[in-house]
Amino acid sequence: MDSLAALATRAARAADPARTAPARPAGAFGPPHAASVIPLQTQVRPAGTFPQAAPVVAAPAPARDTPARQTTAIGALIRSHRLRIGLTQQELADLSTISVRALRDLEQGKARRPRSGTVQLVADALRLGPRARAALEEAAQQGRGTGPGRQEPTAPPTALHAMAGREGETHILAAELAESGTERLVNVVGLTGVGKTRLALAVAERLHGTGLPVHWYAFPGHRGDYLAPEDAALTTRLAALAGELFAPDGPGADPAVRGAAAAASLAEVVGEGPALLVLDGAPAAPPRIDRLTALLRTCPGLRLLVTSDAPWGMPGERIFLLSPLGLPGDGTEAGESPAVRLFLDHVRRSRPDFTATPADRDRAATVCRLLDGHPGALVAAASWLVVYDLETLCGCLAADPTALLDHLDPAGGAGDFRAQLCDRLSRLQPGPRALLDALSAPAAPHGDTRDRGHELSDLTRLTGLTPAECGRFLRDLLLSGTVSAVYRDGAARFHVLGLVRAALARPAEATAAAS
Repeated sequence: MDSLAALATRAARAADPARTAPARPAGAFGPPHAASVIPLQTQVRPAGTFPQAAPVVAAPAPARDTPARQTTAIGALIRSHRLRIGLTQQELADLSTISVRALRDLEQGKARRPRSGTVQLVADALRLGPRARAALEEAAQQGRGTGPGRQEPTAPPTALHAMAGREGETHILAAELAESGTERLVNVVGLTGVGKTRLALAVAERLHGTGLPVHWYAFPGHRGDYLAPEDAALTTRLAALAGELFAPDGPGADPAVRGAAAAASLAEVVGEGPALLVLDGAPAAPPRIDRLTALLRTCPGLRLLVTSDAPWGMPGERIFLLSPLGLPGDGTEAGESPAVRLFLDHVRRSRPDFTATPADRDRAATVCRLLDGHPGALVAAASWLVVYDLETLCGCLAADPTALLDHLDPAGGAGDFRAQLCDRLSRLQPGPRALLDALSAPAAPHGDTRDRGHELSDLTRLTGLTPAECGRFLRDLLLSGTVSAVYRDGAARFHVLGLVRAALARPAEATAAAS
């Protein structure tokens, strides 16, 4: 391959033949050459003559044998200029410093909204004059303003089921991630099955309704209860980006160059305008900060919504702790609780003929309290109503809620939930784990659904820790999802989820499941 200096010389000579052509008699063949688009067809000229400059055109018409969906004005212009001066895509990519993949996607019409910086780099590499450069930028503006990405913003997956509760959480996150919002990186954390993916879907749907493009990527092994849009090309780009964000350093290309190339590839899809990228089921280990920073810098309008088991600890990260659903309180009707509504909704899916009586609603409220309003556990418990009645189900859950998870179909996610719960417990640091053991000592007899947990002052007396130490460990437990907080009458009470308490009561099985 030619050196960059040689490529630049070729581009310069092709862009301005007057630099190397012998002098012409004045007025022999028209005005001196100006940067313009030369037709691609071969021209037969008498010996000793030189080509005239072709007029600048807004964009060449697509080739007859190329489908219209694969051709854009900006792509056709770039290809025309490149072929005119005899450069390959790789050579033009080297001169412009953009990736060859990004250049190929531009020419093929896969990237319809290039950033202005990318257009400028290509124009510089092609040595375009003012008029041709203006035509290229005009074509790029047309793609940004009228392309399919603007008319039909990329849509998020389609949720299969309605969401119970979470209206407040949805409103807050949608406002923070909107174009006028203040956050660019939001990480929704919480225990497995608490509803992080469903909340992200609701936020994405609301923002998409305002015209914001939404790009969704689910990490391998993560299963969501939704129908993903079919866009293989975009999925490939997002997979490459996610791989580069989390890939460790290794042999081969410079990691910074690889990360920048992946960010530039996504930037050709996202453009400079606002967009939301959802990374669903992201690893708990944080991505490389330099690559994440490069992505946010390359795409100034991009917002990231992440669902993960733990915070990343990145600069500018907004940690959003998702707690279980609200439970029926004292003097509150059971049917008004989001947890009870979710549970009864799934009971009707298992038993379409089911009609809840007042007694059934009270038992449903008991189930929700025993499972602390955890959505995944409530859905699993409701599936057992094909075998048990509600009274029997309450008795089974009071004895051991994890026993019901052992016999469910692993394809439904219950087996994964139990293993991930045990793995979460095994990854706790000694300080938070000791505090979790202290919290697991019931403040009321086992199975008493009126157990209100412990206040901070109770925990300092039980453990001998200072309030500062106890507060740090409590924060770690809250972010892990193993402990929830109830704020009532100006005081906070902390208690362990019922499923976590049951797993702690069976340490041998918990260790085996985690391994």
